[in-house]
Amino acid sequence: MYNIVRFYEDDFCENRIIKRKVTLEQAQAHCRDPETSSSTATSRKAVAETERMGRWFDGYEPRQA
Repeated sequence: MYNIVRFYEDDFCENRIIKRKVTLEQAQAHCRDPETSSSTATSRKAVAETERMGRWFDGYEPRQA
């Protein structure tokens, strides 16, 4: 199982878990979506987050037991 994490470029922003307990396939599918990176996202929500928090992207990491 994996957690999907939003990673921020700026040190003042703490990375945060977006989704918990997903399979590797679900995590990879999520991260392929263009809306999961500030460099490719175009939705109002994503653009607003970029303006507020700076550059970011979603990645995944193994869930710790």
